[in-house]
Amino acid sequence: MLLRMTSVALLAASWMACNAAVAESPGVAAVATFSGSSLVGNTYTASDTIAIGEEANTDARECLQGLSWKPAEFSVQCEAATTWRFDSLVRFPSAIETGDAVNDRVALEWHMARNAQGDIVKAPAVLVVHESGSKMPVGKSLAFLLSRHGLHAFMIHLPGYGERRSESRPKSAASLIRLTRQSIIDVRRARDAIAAMPMVDADCISIQGTSLGGFIGSTAACLDDAYDGVFLMLCGGDLYDVLQTGKRDAEKMRRQMAEEGLQGEELKTLLYSIEPTRIAHRLDPKRTWLFSGRYDDVVPLANANLLAQAAKLTPEHHVLYDADHYSGVIRIPEMVKRMQDEIKGLGGE
Repeated sequence: MLLRMTSVALLAASWMACNAAVAESPGVAAVATFSGSSLVGNTYTASDTIAIGEEANTDARECLQGLSWKPAEFSVQCEAATTWRFDSLVRFPSAIETGDAVNDRVALEWHMARNAQGDIVKAPAVLVVHESGSKMPVGKSLAFLLSRHGLHAFMIHLPGYGERRSESRPKSAASLIRLTRQSIIDVRRARDAIAAMPMVDADCISIQGTSLGGFIGSTAACLDDAYDGVFLMLCGGDLYDVLQTGKRDAEKMRRQMAEEGLQGEELKTLLYSIEPTRIAHRLDPKRTWLFSGRYDDVVPLANANLLAQAAKLTPEHHVLYDADHYSGVIRIPEMVKRMQDEIKGLGGE
């Protein structure tokens, strides 16, 4: 769901405050000659490690089958960063082909981990899955802050966003929902692309998603046990109910779909194919955290609770803030510090 510009202003203030508390060195020697520009033109080989395994629940098994693909080896390229805000642009092919060459080439903005001296270090990594805002401001800010807390942060551009935005992109609501399947699969393949990158501790790769990114990230993390830590913000379960009862951004999307004749059972069926609560029981509740706003009226707390219950999260792992869907961004520095501490606890040094 789109986070409004008022929230971006709040986030900017938080960003400045957090930037004053740059992370301590994660204890690994920095490589003085290593930089994003030194990687430009490099190609690395990665392989899909997707391993869905056994699933006793019939409904969950059907959901997983709809989100699976044939594992393959693929190439990962490092390109020059398109702005000064990150270090390198990582590209690899989507496992799903839509016929749009621009959309089918995944992009990751790599914000490299730095110690207190500003040197790039070997460290754990986090894949950041952005919100629905076209400029992805919250995702980009999160990735920046994570890198300043000693973690390599890779912010993915979902289908139709950023480097994957093309004139031939589908504009109908039904097509956008189907592209969500590609998003989920791209997010899972991204883990294996990140593991192939130099300076990344491939034994500790986590995922973070906000709003739209939280819905996609939670489903992707349920496919198998690939991500070591799962950090979700302002998302929940029962996508159909969110669209029917959520306000503001959810209401806007509901109207758009209704105008295109997509509603009722047809809409419910499409959304059910990517419904996170169908497979949320596959998440490890000890390595999953959900951050919710008590007064969120876009993704209501009731829907956040549905996801927390399906994932069997304890109150310690379902963090509630006195915020709504937009003002919650002021808690991002606190959440980033929590992520840093929890990732250390998972074995990421």
